[in-house]
Amino acid sequence: MELFMRIMKSTIGGKTLVGITGLSFALFLVAHMAGIMLMFVSAEAYNKYGHALISNPAIYIAEAGLIVIFVAHLAKAIQLTIKNNQARPQKYHVAASGEKATTAVQKTLWAQGLLILVFVILHLNTFKFGTIYYVTYDGETIRDLHRLVIEVFQSPAYVGGYFVALLILGFHVKHGVASAFQTLGVNHPKYTPMLKTISLLYALVVVGGFIAQPVYVFLFHKGS
Repeated sequence: MELFMRIMKSTIGGKTLVGITGLSFALFLVAHMAGIMLMFVSAEAYNKYGHALISNPAIYIAEAGLIVIFVAHLAKAIQLTIKNNQARPQKYHVAASGEKATTAVQKTLWAQGLLILVFVILHLNTFKFGTIYYVTYDGETIRDLHRLVIEVFQSPAYVGGYFVALLILGFHVKHGVASAFQTLGVNHPKYTPMLKTISLLYALVVVGGFIAQPVYVFLFHKGS
């Protein structure tokens, strides 16, 4: 245990933890995105999917695990940022350029993480703990989450905020997936370009899937 703690306190151990937790959260995102695509199948399919999740006792273990992963990822990433800044108290006189240049996305990863955390809290407050409607299918009464989604995404302000939050998430995932694989040892001139392309496509699929829901509701359920 003591050896493990020493490893986690080291820069390499910290980056490894950030990489593993980041990839874990990225996998959760694509799974969650695939689930909400049932919105385009039917209200019944969407509601039954939601009911299957919340009625499964394992949901509490899964939620606890996600919280641990998210907090560990954000806390360790911020800690590494502070550590790096302390190790380099003076900025370089000449900024790096080309491939060695630090992008705006890289410089603000910790801030993106905090904004994503705020978004997740608001998202949970709106949908998990929001207004509860009920619907009955085959004699079973379950939560009508579909109705709540239609209601919430009627708001231009909410849709706009949701869109901005997902763009931030997209930039974070695009950089994070490729960076995580490199941290875990997949770092070679032959594979790096491919990893960056995969990371970009992954971010586009995830963000595109999430954005499709509010856009669809706002445009085609207006006033419903």
